[in-house]
Amino acid sequence: MTEKQENILKAALKLFATQGYASTSTRKVAKEAGVSEGLIFRHFKNKEGLLNTIREKSTEAARLMMADVVMSNEPKEVIRKILELPFCMQSSEYEMWRLTYALKWQTDSYDSSFSNPVKLVLKDAFTILGYKDPIAEAELIFMIMDGAAKALLLHEPENKLDILKTLKSKYNF
Repeated sequence: MTEKQENILKAALKLFATQGYASTSTRKVAKEAGVSEGLIFRHFKNKEGLLNTIREKSTEAARLMMADVVMSNEPKEVIRKILELPFCMQSSEYEMWRLTYALKWQTDSYDSSFSNPVKLVLKDAFTILGYKDPIAEAELIFMIMDGAAKALLLHEPENKLDILKTLKSKYNF
């Protein structure tokens, strides 16, 4: 990808995350990126093409985050690593994750390609550990992590490591 294409994607991500997808025109993106609007159309076809490229990048980032978790064979390690995921987000990726969460509400699409494998890995871990209802436990952890990620993205607390420590202690880690 060229430097100009990267600049376009960065500008689109910033504007989509801060002003909303529907409120951001390709003209605004071009101005923010310092390129012509025609260049956006040439490389990404339209605004939806920009969004799709950003979504592909965020999906890849999510897969990379999960790779270490999925490779773990120890159930407690799987659960611990999943509990840590939202607390390990890099601040440089906040706009990408903010946009990902915002799109869940701004569009009628929900991509379960990330959530379903997480829930399955959690269910398997809780099953191995002998929990009474591993499906409910997996869903609960996923809901907690989803809420933690949203909260951290909106207003990162100063004591986020203490919060993680408390959360881990609830599952005896």
